[in-house]
Amino acid sequence: MGNRAHGTFGKTVTRAGFAGFAAALGICLLGAAPQAQAANLLEKNFWLSGPNFSGKVPSCDEPSALGLIAQRFSETERRFWASDLSISEFGPVKEIAFRPWGPAYVPTRYCSGTVVTSDARKRSIYYSIVEDGGFIGASWGVRWCIAGLDRNYAYAPGCQMARP
Repeated sequence: MGNRAHGTFGKTVTRAGFAGFAAALGICLLGAAPQAQAANLLEKNFWLSGPNFSGKVPSCDEPSALGLIAQRFSETERRFWASDLSISEFGPVKEIAFRPWGPAYVPTRYCSGTVVTSDARKRSIYYSIVEDGGFIGASWGVRWCIAGLDRNYAYAPGCQMARP
């Protein structure tokens, strides 16, 4: 058959004809692509002032941060994993790092500690408190991983991705 291929409905298509069609389609698509343009005056001056971080992030033992972790952990267990598991108490917590990549990055405090869950098991917890990491960036937020309970492997392997 040489350079001919049979199409779906018995039509014969040459490779050269197919290559020509593909080239023409590519030219049409490139011509239709939007061109990059500079930001207009409104885009430059409306809430796009750049990162203005204060570096004020709560300490690792901040009760409201620990309370937020406990509340969201039990809610996640109940809603997504059909479990009544919750955090009963926090053991000693300590800071691992603060702004480990320098002042140009989002201020983040990395912490570790232990928790006792409602099944009376003691587990390691790794969490970070992030400036502007809360709802729509209005305040600080928390991210956490409890060793052995990272059910969707978000911080796998073994909560290593929750650490600096």
